[in-house]
Amino acid sequence: MKPQTTALLLYTAIAGFMRLPWPLLRWLGDRLAWLWRRTDARESRVARRNLELAFPHLDAVEREALHQDILRATTRQLMETLRFWTRPHAQNLACLRELHGVELYDQARAAGRSVIIAAPHYGNWELLNQWLASRGPYAFVYRVPESPVGDAFLLRARGAANITQVRAEGPAVRQLWKQLKDGGVVAILPDQQPKAGDGEFAPFFGVQALTMTLLSRLAERTGAVVLFAWCERIGPGPDFALHIEPAEPAIADPDPVVAVTALNAGVERITRRDPAQYQWTYKRYTLRPPGSGEDNPYL
Repeated sequence: MKPQTTALLLYTAIAGFMRLPWPLLRWLGDRLAWLWRRTDARESRVARRNLELAFPHLDAVEREALHQDILRATTRQLMETLRFWTRPHAQNLACLRELHGVELYDQARAAGRSVIIAAPHYGNWELLNQWLASRGPYAFVYRVPESPVGDAFLLRARGAANITQVRAEGPAVRQLWKQLKDGGVVAILPDQQPKAGDGEFAPFFGVQALTMTLLSRLAERTGAVVLFAWCERIGPGPDFALHIEPAEPAIADPDPVVAVTALNAGVERITRRDPAQYQWTYKRYTLRPPGSGEDNPYL
């Protein structure tokens, strides 16, 4: 069976399941979080290790409480995302109860400026994708799954008018460069660990983290406006607040270390609003600075 056919069948099955009432889906998400903790699943272990690294000042009780909140927020985010992927965008956008800083985006577009959206793994970034599409054409970079079925599923789930999905591979930089030089909009998730040699180390919650230089290089060379954007969960609905804020000018500094330091500082500032809504189940600190003598902290 072709990957596209399998992906369509999977999408159809998920769409049917997501017709369940949201309170029931939220309950199922919470039960999944409980199961992760009970079985010490990979997500639970990674989140706990990240908390040890990023929040060393918390005592054991505080850390365990935050760990529980993170897993619950992560599984709810999963349910929300599957729901957003399989429902009309107009219905999803009705979940945005508050809009903050939207004028920054609209003013840049009205002035003909190209825009880079830095969208951390915080809250629900899939809802942000759909809001951007409602404002006009834009492109976003995504990491290609190893499974052809997974890739076909994402292309179907995220595909819609005004959205161009750019694979994070060799030609990606040229596509993004052209999009920005033509006055377009590009969205990048800036807190994914790049391959060794494709980034610079900078502090993230006090720990050196290999950080992509792509966003900063594009900002420096195109003069694009850089805005941080995120959809923050504010209620059980699901209910969200959209936030857009300007990035610090240093994010486009020609010195890559200065630039990625500013980038990480921006992501950290957003995350500290509600640490449970950040994707702590991701192995952010796998690669260590050369010559540091540090080992992969997840081993």
